[in-house]
Amino acid sequence: MTPTGAWHSRVTQSGAAAGHWLLEWWRMAYLGAILTVLAFSPSSYGRAARATLSRHVYLNTAPILPGFSLLCALVTVVLTRIVVVTAQSYGLSQYALQVVIRVLVLELIPIGAALFVALRCTIPDGVELSVLQAGGRLDDLRRQGSDPTRAEVLPRVVAGMFAGVTLAALSCVVALCVAYVAVYGFTASGLEGYTRLFGQVFSPPVTLIFTLKTLFFSLAVSLIPMASALYGQPARPGAGVRTSAEMRSLVRMFAVLLLIEVASLVGNYY
Repeated sequence: MTPTGAWHSRVTQSGAAAGHWLLEWWRMAYLGAILTVLAFSPSSYGRAARATLSRHVYLNTAPILPGFSLLCALVTVVLTRIVVVTAQSYGLSQYALQVVIRVLVLELIPIGAALFVALRCTIPDGVELSVLQAGGRLDDLRRQGSDPTRAEVLPRVVAGMFAGVTLAALSCVVALCVAYVAVYGFTASGLEGYTRLFGQVFSPPVTLIFTLKTLFFSLAVSLIPMASALYGQPARPGAGVRTSAEMRSLVRMFAVLLLIEVASLVGNYY
């Protein structure tokens, strides 16, 4: 092959790869728009749909909630102790709790909860959806006049978002309570100062950014595995399928979570 032909081949392959990449992200955005409309449509919550949604919400939230809350409490105790001791050694003890709240509650817990939900719930749900599609279950629903997006995808996405938001919210409360006890002990003497400090950290702009970040994290870890399952390569039940689907979801998910985190840092500190 001549140098000109090799260069033309590389350009063609790069263009095809870029087009495929853009198509995947467009499909993901399109699926997100469809699910948004379905989520706000009363017809999506009939008796059978409510039962399916309740089952997914329970299975995605209840089993992992105690374990993640306990893990968050242990991390809070360790991190609080490290920060307080370090701040005291430099004469900056008045800033210790503020650092703990900013680092743990604002930054670590939301992304930690999102990743925990992704690894335990939404990625396995995406693999399950991929297997259902390969087995013809979604085509069967279409032939029966049912919408597979409404019947199989929407409950999984809503349940994943609910699990992500619930884990983040409850873990933040647990972390704040544990941090207070770790510093002040089981007494109400420091409650007034602690409440004032909490208000200084969670100003209205920071609270808005924190809320939006948590919602977008939950949406990302819920939507991306489903889009990868629906628009990925045809799947067959087996370890190879599971690994491939999970890897595609993880790569896209980490990219989106990183962008959201960077945007929140810019909004909070610049």
